[in-house]
Amino acid sequence: MTTTVELTRFRVSSDRADDLLAARPGMIADFQADRAGFLGAKLVRVSPDEWLDIVEWRSSADFAASRAKGANLPGIRAFFDLIDELVSAEEGTLS
Repeated sequence: MTTTVELTRFRVSSDRADDLLAARPGMIADFQADRAGFLGAKLVRVSPDEWLDIVEWRSSADFAASRAKGANLPGIRAFFDLIDELVSAEEGTLS
């Protein structure tokens, strides 16, 4: 079985890093409640203003369905609203 991995790199001004971290649990809770196939996520700080979000999905279809929903819940929206710039978004698999 393979796991789909979402790799999203984004920028948040360093003065809002604490806000981003405070919003993270709400986003995770909303994903757990609303996103079929969500397996977990890790947030990596790459530099003072750049982050890498590593999200694991049961399948590529689950990831696509999540993407289609966008920021449909308050916890997800609060996290996404703190992002200043999307740097890259990729999809891969763990084997």
